[in-house]
Amino acid sequence: KTASKIIAAYHSIENAYEHADELKPPRASKALKEHWDMAVMSKTLATICVDADIEYDISQAKIENIFTQEAYTLFQRLQFKNLLGKFDVTGPANAVEDHFRIIRGREPAEEIFDRASRAGEVGAAIFKDTENVLPLFASQAQAGGVALCFGEEEIFCICAEEDLTAEEILEKLGETAARAGSFSMFGLKEAMSFFTPGNRENCFDGIIAAYLLNPLKSDYTFEDVAREQLSLLVEDKAEDQVKACYEAYTAWKARPLLLEKLQETGMLSLFEEIEMPLVFALFDMEQNGVKVEAAELKEYGDRLAVQIEKLEKEIYEESGEVFNINSPKQLGVILFEKMGLKGGKKTKTGYSTAADVLEKLAPEHPFVAKILEYRQLAKLKSTYADGLAAFIGEDGRIHGKFNQTITATGRISSTEPNLQNIPVRMELGRLIRKVFVPEDGYVFVDADYSQIELRVLAHCSGDRQLIEAYQEEKDIHRITASQVFHTPFDQVTDLQRRNAKAVNFGIVYGISSFGLSQDLSITRKEASQYIEQYFKTYPGIKVFLDNAVAQAKEMGYVTTLFGRRRPVPELSSSNFAQRSFGERVAMNSPIQGTAADIMKIAMIGVERRLKENHMRSRLVLQVHDELLVEAHETEIEEVKKILKDEMEHAASLEVPLEVDMHTGMSWYEAK
Repeated sequence: KTASKIIAAYHSIENAYEHADELKPPRASKALKEHWDMAVMSKTLATICVDADIEYDISQAKIENIFTQEAYTLFQRLQFKNLLGKFDVTGPANAVEDHFRIIRGREPAEEIFDRASRAGEVGAAIFKDTENVLPLFASQAQAGGVALCFGEEEIFCICAEEDLTAEEILEKLGETAARAGSFSMFGLKEAMSFFTPGNRENCFDGIIAAYLLNPLKSDYTFEDVAREQLSLLVEDKAEDQVKACYEAYTAWKARPLLLEKLQETGMLSLFEEIEMPLVFALFDMEQNGVKVEAAELKEYGDRLAVQIEKLEKEIYEESGEVFNINSPKQLGVILFEKMGLKGGKKTKTGYSTAADVLEKLAPEHPFVAKILEYRQLAKLKSTYADGLAAFIGEDGRIHGKFNQTITATGRISSTEPNLQNIPVRMELGRLIRKVFVPEDGYVFVDADYSQIELRVLAHCSGDRQLIEAYQEEKDIHRITASQVFHTPFDQVTDLQRRNAKAVNFGIVYGISSFGLSQDLSITRKEASQYIEQYFKTYPGIKVFLDNAVAQAKEMGYVTTLFGRRRPVPELSSSNFAQRSFGERVAMNSPIQGTAADIMKIAMIGVERRLKENHMRSRLVLQVHDELLVEAHETEIEEVKKILKDEMEHAASLEVPLEVDMHTGMSWYEAK
């Protein structure tokens, strides 16, 4: 500040030096006189030299047109997708395009389909009509067709014409798929709504293969596979027929390359024996759907609306004004300024009203508890009471989607709607399951793995004490409480058991002393002591978790019992929080991924047995560790036996896999 004032007053360091005796404060005057040489040197260093002897024509620095074909090709390879739209040029055609044949008319199309029916391998490219969601590569205005590839120079796109409708093309494709000894494509499950491969055991889905090789991506496309495996850049502006040919060619050409990489990474059996058979099990489950009582769902929503309105009035009365309860900014002002509650954290946009903040305040402030209850009810109504109604089909059933390329750990996810997130901790949330019911003459049989991740942990860690506890069918949480809290087994309190349960499941997710202290409302020191004592009780677990992190740091990934790889790039991050997250991922992924693999094996087995026995019962839902079967009333006992057999024998572990099973006339009753 002193230097700035001096320069402002004297305009230069030289002028200030000439008036050094006048400078204030005195120490500034003294410093300038005694260290004038340093002041001169500092100015020299800080001054930009503008008279450097450089020969350069400034006109050469002028930017010409950067939107060239070369730049376009580079941007396409680097996936700068938002910038590609600025180009008027296109990339150079790949040599393979010389072999694309666009087929129009019934007669030449019949020849190609006849050729396809005799082919040992068929690659099918299928694009979706954005309006009708049909497997057509067409625009909304005109029906399209399908692309097939039988070899390097046999790539065809059959287009729908006046004498060959899209429906006829699909029928022919179905006949071809039924005869084909091998069938390769991208997105097989989505396409099977229109045709069914005859040989399910030799089908290949490039999307599934690409997912296994890199499960961290947000989406998987044939263009990615073409670029990564074949060094093919598919022109974004290419016609639909050309893109379809590229997809068919990529499905054929990339198959051996992807299979080779799956072999190299030890995931070929995972792909062939679990993931590909699962495609068909998930497809069948989606087609089956689950029945929903629309009237009961509406009634449930109406009851929620009454409770929400009642809560709104109480909140407005207690706050003394009407405000937008859903606005974090307005709510923050009410809580922390008007009502003067302590613990508010102000950010740039206002006070934080996140769930963790309000949950700490709720025990002492009933008003905050009402806010939390309001949020829960509002979410139940919008997401489930209203949201589920939109997905009920004409047959009265919800046909949700089950995805196998979303989660990095291998877990199946549920969308449109998400049936895996239905609340189970609060009774009002569980009640939503009452609207899911079996058809007349059927009963729900619900089978749920008991503590599957802890059992997998016992097996993977080899900890003898944990293994023996499961082998002896003891209450694992009570045993843990007895050991950790040094309490005789028969004197363990319910609170101690609940705390031990939190530790048992928390350890699987690499919980920290801070996280455990938050979960149990105890000090970090107490939580740290719990964890320390836990590892003394089960030393094998500590060794296993440490080894998992060490492997991830050395190899860059961890694996499940079935060879599924989960890369952990976070461990090489310079950010401490990212590295800590990576360590938790390394600890948890082998456990959660193995449990997911076991569930997939069980699903495949259950679905196969139901079909082999020509049963009317059908698998309708999978939610994490739970399977729901709509069992015909004459097949209930047989369904129970199949579920028990397939789920308990899906894997051979050091500890038994146990299944809890219930029946009922609604999902609520069966659960």
